[in-house]
Amino acid sequence: MALLFAEIIASRTAQGNHGLDTRTETLAVLDEVLGLKGRAARFGDATPLLGVVPELDSMAVVGILTSLEDRFGFEVEDDEIDGSTFATVGSLVKFVQGKRGE
Repeated sequence: MALLFAEIIASRTAQGNHGLDTRTETLAVLDEVLGLKGRAARFGDATPLLGVVPELDSMAVVGILTSLEDRFGFEVEDDEIDGSTFATVGSLVKFVQGKRGE
């Protein structure tokens, strides 16, 4: 399952990310930046992130935000985020959806 997820993401990335939804793309960013090797494919919206996923430290947060900005074409201002943004997968996806106007 993990390998399949990574292969799908790699394929879509090479094709310009067409056909993937915000949640899937956000999980792909988490997987790539945190080096989760496909583990993000098993994350649900209620999966806790900050303080639970050991790979998610302050430097990783910066990397995730930068990757999200690059992937989705938006900018994140410092006052737009706080710890609650990274509380769960669902809260992060909701933040990205808001930035995308979904």
